[in-house]
Amino acid sequence: MSPATAATETSAPPGPESGTPAADDHHHGGSAGGKQGTVFWASVGIATLFVAWAALFTENLQRVTTASLNWVTATFGWAYLLVTLAILVFLVVLAVSPAGRTRLGKDGDRPEFSTPAWLAMILSAVMGIGLISYGVAEPISHLATPPHGLADPNTPTAAVRAMQYSYFDWGLHAWAVFAVFGLAIAYSTHRRGRRTLVSQLFVPLLGDRVNGPLGKAIDVLAVFATLFGTTTSLGLGALQVNNGLATLFGVPVNSVSQVLVIAAVTSVFTLSAVTGVHRGIKFLSQGSVTLAVGLFLFMLVAGPTVFIANLYIESVGQWATDFFRMSLQGTAFGGMRWMQTWTYFMLAWWVSWGAFVGVFLARISRGRTIRGFIIGVLVVPTVVFFTWFTTFGGTAIHIDLFRGGDIAAQTTADLNSAFFATLGHFPLASVTSAVATLLVVMFFVSGADANTYVLSMMTSGGSLTPRRTVLILWGVLTGATAVALMLAGGLTALQNTVIVASLPFLVIIAGLTVAFWKELDTERKEQLRAADL
Repeated sequence: MSPATAATETSAPPGPESGTPAADDHHHGGSAGGKQGTVFWASVGIATLFVAWAALFTENLQRVTTASLNWVTATFGWAYLLVTLAILVFLVVLAVSPAGRTRLGKDGDRPEFSTPAWLAMILSAVMGIGLISYGVAEPISHLATPPHGLADPNTPTAAVRAMQYSYFDWGLHAWAVFAVFGLAIAYSTHRRGRRTLVSQLFVPLLGDRVNGPLGKAIDVLAVFATLFGTTTSLGLGALQVNNGLATLFGVPVNSVSQVLVIAAVTSVFTLSAVTGVHRGIKFLSQGSVTLAVGLFLFMLVAGPTVFIANLYIESVGQWATDFFRMSLQGTAFGGMRWMQTWTYFMLAWWVSWGAFVGVFLARISRGRTIRGFIIGVLVVPTVVFFTWFTTFGGTAIHIDLFRGGDIAAQTTADLNSAFFATLGHFPLASVTSAVATLLVVMFFVSGADANTYVLSMMTSGGSLTPRRTVLILWGVLTGATAVALMLAGGLTALQNTVIVASLPFLVIIAGLTVAFWKELDTERKEQLRAADL
């Protein structure tokens, strides 16, 4: 299910709370019925300029993004580690505190969806392309090049380290970023009655200024972080689909094929967003979960099941033992290139996805308690990701270590071939490769449809029904940005850009966490005063 789907199936947020300026929609980019405002025009203008820059001055873009990446990671890499860990600790403390009983809505509200349905929607919305792109590629890459030199390559110790760092990249830190965004937006929208805009989360810190230039700047940054986070996923999806088609039909793996894939999928998800065929997107989301479960069960049965179970237990133990060391391991003594490729890129990617996933989580979580929300969002997806990565990545590791395979070598040559190379070692390889390719396409379309809706909503004053022209424009711009970055340097350009674009948004996430805590504290004091009276 996409945010667009959720918006049609959940009740709309209440109107502006008393005491908060309603602020005409033109303050934040217009509504479905009015003119588009500053946030819309600024966002579209800068996005268009970026696409033109990438298309016309490709080499210059590569030089600038590479230099920016080196500066951002060398100067502020530590901040990604510190902020995400601080958010995780904040959420754990919040969950066990009395504030954990607070409803994301009015006190009498109750969840609209059953807990199993709610968890299924979270997984279908967020797990997406990354499971196929990195489910094998990351563990097998770490086996060949162990993180921070903690083991000799291609050894049992390296295998455990490979899983441990894969868990770190796809586990609690990622979901903490999503959870704090979702909580803040759900609380602001459902309990305080504000519009669904990132700027509105700063009312406790900035007051009425959120309706002025400062608030608009926050919303524009939210749009950019979301745009680049999603185009990274689209680029990865195109690379995966291209590799799948190469495995099945011998389609050449090159930029022409990838651009055609992006163009085809952009047409589909833009049409979907415009026509409002949310049943189709809901079907895609549910169908993708069913296919993913089927593929997982196949690998669990066909693969080295006992080895996977043993690797899982040992790797989780190593991950838990080293959790805080990994969380704060920087580059004081080298390792920058590895961190740029993996840890810094992953953390930046999660930061850039924060607003997109946060809006979705807020949509489907009205009526839940803060404690229930935090446990559900942090724990369940983390366990699912750990299990998926161990099953597929562990199988690839087993093939390379004990069956003379060369999946690591193939992955070094092309990161996006890893998943299909693993499937090729088992029966029904053409069937499972077709399923994996179809899965990527389904994740691709449903995720991009949701992204188009969220971008349109954020540039339409938080309107739940953005104009069709706005939806089409953001669909086209998303596809064009993905194509421009693919042609400007493929995966490397995507990684560079998402890290650089996420830096200002890291500051916003830290700020909204403080604002959210302040608002909860204010509510607690109000309740205590009311009890005294």
